[in-house]
This record gives sequence, structure tokens and C-alpha cells, in this order.
Amino acid sequence: MNLELFIARRIHFNKEGDRQVTPPAVKLAIIGIALGLAVMILSVAIITGFKKEVRNKVIGFGSHIQISNFDSNTSYETIPVTISDTLLQELKDYPGIRHVESFATKPGILKTDNDFEGIVLKGVDTDYDWSFFRTNLVEGDILTIDPEKNSTDVIISRYLSDRVNLKIGESFLTYFIQDEVRARKFTVTGIYDTGFLDYDKIFVIADIKQVRRLNGWESDEASGLEILVDNYNELDELTYELYVYMSEKQDRHRNGFYVESIKDMNPMIFNWLDVLDLNVIVILILIMAVAGFTMISGLLILILERINMIGILKAMGENNLSIRKIFLYISFFLIGKGMIWGNIIGITCCLVQSHFKLISLDPSVYYLDAVPIDLNILSLILLNIGTLTASLLMMLAPSYLITRIDPVKSIRFE
Repeated sequence: MNLELFIARRIHFNKEGDRQVTPPAVKLAIIGIALGLAVMILSVAIITGFKKEVRNKVIGFGSHIQISNFDSNTSYETIPVTISDTLLQELKDYPGIRHVESFATKPGILKTDNDFEGIVLKGVDTDYDWSFFRTNLVEGDILTIDPEKNSTDVIISRYLSDRVNLKIGESFLTYFIQDEVRARKFTVTGIYDTGFLDYDKIFVIADIKQVRRLNGWESDEASGLEILVDNYNELDELTYELYVYMSEKQDRHRNGFYVESIKDMNPMIFNWLDVLDLNVIVILILIMAVAGFTMISGLLILILERINMIGILKAMGENNLSIRKIFLYISFFLIGKGMIWGNIIGITCCLVQSHFKLISLDPSVYYLDAVPIDLNILSLILLNIGTLTASLLMMLAPSYLITRIDPVKSIRFE
């Protein structure tokens, strides 16, 4: 029989004879752990969700990796590369690559009877992965690209449709400034809304054949290739491998290929997202410290309240280690109860925000219209294990006070 555990259970679960000072101390310790764990769950879920949502939106517009002409600049007016069927098949078969698609971009000016806006026409082909835009489509349908026909249908963002007052089925002119100004008439077939205003403001998705005709490109020419990978965590390694792999290749016009990851194309956004990890660590440390000190105070009060019992146990031959174990078991019970309530509060808040979006954000500042939540089982388990371990380790120091208690003086203590 575990004597220390038996005594700890009797002290913790038997409410008879408790002094008035015990309930407030115990409740305060439980509340500290509960609120601390709840806030940690919310912090990790929000930061993880925020990073995931922003990252996915940037990737949705530009994929994980882009392969373009080595001589192209950073503008949307690009120098084309020719894309052979052999190159496409090699990339599709490359380990770690999930999808490959061609694209072309062309800056222009969208004009209606009363308004105009600067836009970028992004041409996509029959191989385009529409999952991102299908998820964010709010009206109409996505494009149907026919390899034999030159479609004039486009999808635009809700931001643009509101700015120039365009609705599904309505047409508009777009002017392209080059050697001679060219105009094209397009029809709105769908409206998307990602909440990522930096891109929603400019991108109009169209048939790639429109961009090829405007630029006088051949049917195998494009601004480049967009690549989606299987594992985002391996993006840097795969980008470097492709960079080396493509550096030895040229297209039929003897143009070189340049490989660039989405992180390289948007360094400010991804550096900002990386900084958020540091913020989470700081938050977790501060919250754990506050909750731990609350628990330490509770344990010290319990020790002082039971000082007579400690003296009697020492007089009966119990050693300091056994008595410390009793109070560590009591700490475990208190921490466990606080963690149960912390999980209930934290998970409930996450589920409510995830389903009802009660806390909104300004998309122009945060790239999102509501506080995002990404709660996964692994993070939840690690948070609980970490909280329990850290709390119990912090209890070792106050339990050392027991070794300083003199049995004779403690029995007389009132």
C-alpha cells in the first residue's frame, strides 16, 4: 500500500475538519492553473491558425514554388519560357511534388463606365488546381478552360466587384499598355473573397490563352510553372534541389530557368509569421510562471496549515522524503483538477470562435476577417504534458520547506 498516496487522498478529498483558510487557497491555485492552461491553449490555437491561414492564402495565389525565366524581373510583365511535355512530366514525377501547373501574368487597367482599377490578369490553363478559389468563391462559378476555345470569362475578387460595381454576368473592358494599347472585353463568371486584400485588390483570373494572344506568345510559352509540394516543412530543401536540378536545363529558346519558393517571393510576410513563434514562447513562459507561483502559494499555505500533522508524522518515524511526497501528491490532485477545467474552458472558447467567428479582424491589417483557430490533438497533448511537468517541478522547491520543520516545535504550533 502506498502510504503517501493514501494520506494525500484523505487530505485532499476528505472535507471534514478543514480550516477556513484551505478552501480559498485551494480554489485560487486551481483557478490559476485552469486560466493559465486555457489561455495557453487559446494562444497556441490562434497563432497556429493565423500562420496557417495567412500562409495558405499566399500559397493559394502563388503556389509553393515558381519556376520562371532566369532573366525575368520581379514585375508581373514577364519574359516567357517554353514548357515542354518532357519537362512537365519530369517535374510531376519528381519526389515531393504534388501538382504542376503553368501560368502567365499581364498587368492592365480594368475600366467600367464610371470607374477604373489597376489589375493583374493571371492566365491559367486546363491543369490549374482550383481548390483554393473554389473554397473562397462567394458567387458564380470557377472558370471552365477549354483547350480548343479562347474563353473571355474571368473571376474577380469581391473587393474589385464592389469598387467598380460589377456583378455576375456583367462585362468590362481591360486596357493593356504595350507597344500599342490593346483592349479586351471580359465577362464576370465568378466572384471570390479570400480576405487577403494585398492580392484581392489586383488579381483577375482568366484563360491563359488571353495573355498569350496579348503578348504574341506561342502555345507552349508561359510566364512560368507553379508547383505545389506534398510537405510544406520540406519546402526549403525541395526548392534548393529543384534550383540545382533546373540550373542545368534550358528551354528551346535557350532561356535558363529560375526556381523560387513562396518564402523568397514574400520574405516580409513569412519573416513576420516566423516572429510569431517567439511571441508564443514568451506568452507560454509568462503564463506558466504566473500559474506556477499561484500554485506555489497554495502549496505553502497547505504546508503551514498541516504543520502539526507534519510534526506528528516525523515523530512517528516518517522521513522528509515521504512527507514531501504526500504534499506533491496533493499538488498533483490540484493541478489535475485545474487542468481539467482549463481544457474545458480553452477548448470551448476555441470551438465557439471557430464556428461562430465572434471576434472579427480588419482584413486590411491582419489579412483575415476573423480570429482563426487551429486546434490539433498533438498541440493539446503537448501543452497538457508540459503544464503538468512544469507545475510539478515548481512544487519541488516549496516542498523542501518540510525538511526545515522541527517535530517538537511543529506539534506545539497553533
